[in-house]
Amino acid sequence: MVNGHIHSLETFGTVDGPGIRFVLFMQGCLLKCQYCHNPDTWALDGGKEMTLEEVLAEIEPYLSYYRSSGGGLTISGGEPTLQAHFVAEIFKEVKRRWGLHTTLDSNGFNEPERIHDLLDHTDLVLLDLKHIDDAKHIKLTGKSNERTLKTAKWLSDQGRKMWIRHVYVPGIHNEEEDLLNLGRFIGTLNGVEKFEILPYHQMGIYKWEALGKVYPLDGVPSPSEEEVERAYRLIEQGRQETAGVACSGK
Repeated sequence: MVNGHIHSLETFGTVDGPGIRFVLFMQGCLLKCQYCHNPDTWALDGGKEMTLEEVLAEIEPYLSYYRSSGGGLTISGGEPTLQAHFVAEIFKEVKRRWGLHTTLDSNGFNEPERIHDLLDHTDLVLLDLKHIDDAKHIKLTGKSNERTLKTAKWLSDQGRKMWIRHVYVPGIHNEEEDLLNLGRFIGTLNGVEKFEILPYHQMGIYKWEALGKVYPLDGVPSPSEEEVERAYRLIEQGRQETAGVACSGK
């Protein structure tokens, strides 16, 4: 049995899927987001090694809360698909033993064909779209957005449920055409139950400093309510454009 490398866990998560959730944060990520508030999750060989049974033992005491609230288990990171086999085994077992709802919080930077078994045991995917413009995505994360967009399309084609999340950083995500294009892309997708903008915050700066890393967004403020509202409005405008085209069969 393969063990997992775990960064941390949270027993009463309320923002990572429906209801109250156990949130397991996996170690390892191939993206290097400039705003990452957990850069200590990047190293693939870090974290605490745990067995499947050890993880399940952490979840079991709180089952009544997850069940009564319509919650369940969310596995996040880092990037959980880098340990797809271990995550799939956890999802299979919490469904078999307890019938728990399973959510995968992912940046989509993987090949859907390689994580098919994991996705087959996932009830909901929280998909983080970092930037719709590929060049800006590379500057922001160090990687192309091609795999993420491919994952989104695969989930759409397979009729899987998605919540799409987008961190908004002033000066990086404020271009009108980018926001419209993000909406246009989302409008082509099936199964998107929710779209959410996550306003950038500076809470992870101390971790960069502790790791001896230079924080690339030093001095960048959190967005104002007006900026976030404008982003929502433009994204929805773009979404309606392509959703209308899809509905009319053009």
